[in-house]
Formats: sequence, C-alpha cells, structure tokens
Amino acid sequence: MSENVSRVQRDSKVPMVNLPNALTVVRLVLVPIFIVLGLQQSWSALWAAFVVFAVAAITDRFDGELARSWGQITDFGRIADPIADKALTLGGFGLLSYQGFLPWWLTILIAVRELGITAMRAFFLRRGVVVSANQAGKMKTFMQMVALGTLLIPWAHFTVMKEANEGWVVLVIRLGQIFAGVALALTLYSGFMYVVEGVRLMRGSDGDEGVVESGAEEEPAVPAAKSPGSAGQHLQS
Repeated sequence: MSENVSRVQRDSKVPMVNLPNALTVVRLVLVPIFIVLGLQQSWSALWAAFVVFAVAAITDRFDGELARSWGQITDFGRIADPIADKALTLGGFGLLSYQGFLPWWLTILIAVRELGITAMRAFFLRRGVVVSANQAGKMKTFMQMVALGTLLIPWAHFTVMKEANEGWVVLVIRLGQIFAGVALALTLYSGFMYVVEGVRLMRGSDGDEGVVESGAEEEPAVPAAKSPGSAGQHLQS
C-alpha cells in the first residue's frame, strides 16, 4: 500500500464536534453566500464576494493545522474538507467564467477533473482502497487559490474610480489568467497521476481498508497489516 493510503480509525475517540470540523462547515456555508454576492452587479457586492472567498480560503488553511496540532482528526473532516474545497474552487471558477474573465472550457475541464477524481475515490472507497492527494495535488490547489484570489478582486472598480488605472488593471487581470492556465495544467496532471495511482492500488491492494485523506487533515502513521509502513499525510486534494 502506498503512502497515499491510510487506515480507518475504527476506535477513534476524537469527538466529531470540534473547531477544525466547525471551520470546515463554515466554509461550506460561505460558498453559496460567496456565489450569490459574486452574481450581483454592484461594486460593494463584488468586494464582499472577494472578502467571503478570502475568509473561506483561510478556514481551509487553518482547519487542517488545528486538526493535526490538537489531535482532532476525524473521518468527517477527511470527507467534508475536500467537498468544501471543491465547492469553493469550482464556484469561483464558474463565477469568473460567468463574469467573462475565464473561458468556460477551462472551468469545465477543471470541473470534470475534480468531479471525476471524486467519483474515482468513491469507487475505490467501496473496494476498501482510498487514493489520497499527491504533491501535484497540493500544487494545483495552491495555484487554483492564487488564480481565484487574483481574479476575484474587482479590479475594474479601480478603472471606474480613475481611468488612468486601466493599464495596470489589465496587466493584473492578465497575470491572474496566466495563473489560471498554470492551475489548469497542474489540475489535469495531478488528475492523471491519481488515476495511475488508483489503478496500481486496485491491482495490488484489493480488499485493504482505507480512509479518505482531505486537504485539511493528517492521520498519524498506522502500520498496515502485511504492508510496509503505510501512513496518511497532509495533502490537499
């Protein structure tokens, strides 16, 4: 079994109701608020949408750190965290395509990859094997957040306030679009690597029990029966 797979904590005494899980739930709640604000036509609503996105992204950063440092890792967190992450990022890319900053084909490709890998993980979970994220997955998540954070700022508001700002505003938007292109490449590459890893695990680890690894949490290393040193690690999906 690879380092991308870990054991279920059958006898875990960690309560499901804790601060890391609460932050994950907050992120889920913020996603529809973010989307509704982003669909508005007022500058105040667009700025508010960016602030909500930033707060949600910050919760993604800290829920995992708290879960690891406080020993509050739960199965709920492993499952809910990647769902919250994908809802936030896909909502952001969809919003940017709606606003005309990104082409719809880019958003569709990212969505197909994200939902496809989620379906693949569910398939392997039913077989007792779970493919967690790899290094490329961490990088793609980072670049997605950078691209979204850059493009969700309503830069055009600066042009409205002063027409002379148009030059640098256009440059910043183009930079954000380049970040989105890099994020797309990493997203597709990491998705391909997940498929390769999943096929390898299905062939070599049939019947093993695993647990979904989220981008927010890390499980301490638990030796797998008849398997050398399998352990979960903090990896973003």
